[in-house]
Amino acid sequence: MKAVYDALYYDLTLKTVGIGIAVLLIVVHLLVLLRGEPAKAWLKALPRNERLGMAVLAFDFAWCFLVWSEMDLGEFFTIKKTVQMVMVFGFFGFGYYVREFLAVRAIGLLLILLACPVLNAAFLQPPATRLLLVFLAYAWIIKGMFYVGMPYLMRDGIDWVVAEPSRWRMGALAGLGYGVVLLLCAVMFY
Repeated sequence: MKAVYDALYYDLTLKTVGIGIAVLLIVVHLLVLLRGEPAKAWLKALPRNERLGMAVLAFDFAWCFLVWSEMDLGEFFTIKKTVQMVMVFGFFGFGYYVREFLAVRAIGLLLILLACPVLNAAFLQPPATRLLLVFLAYAWIIKGMFYVGMPYLMRDGIDWVVAEPSRWRMGALAGLGYGVVLLLCAVMFY
């Protein structure tokens, strides 16, 4: 587990993170442009998809458990096992009692977890274009907090984007453009 933790939080380079996120943005937004109707149907069903919610929640739990188990806790090392048990009970309790918008809440937690490796990779790096990644990571954090606390916002946001073809196209083109710019910066400057 230590190797996975070190790979996530210490070994990722700015170039690796930049290229990875850029390729992901490009692929997802190209699929949205090319396969619009299936993507719209999938997105509209996403907020109430309990199976996906449980899968993402299990991934979030494993990531949180990894972080708590491997990070330097300093003077809190005495409560390490207690918190691990609380996390296990919390996972099962959250999965059982919080069925409403479970997928949205789990995705919100995942966005928050994803931001840390991105910010670590960009920390004190010289190119100013690294701020493209920093901006994206902080947007994930803010979105994640809102999705966990007010999950209906994702549903409302999806309904708003899907309602007009021009909004759908502009959103897809904006994400694709951001991915292309990020890829160019990652290849040329990082």
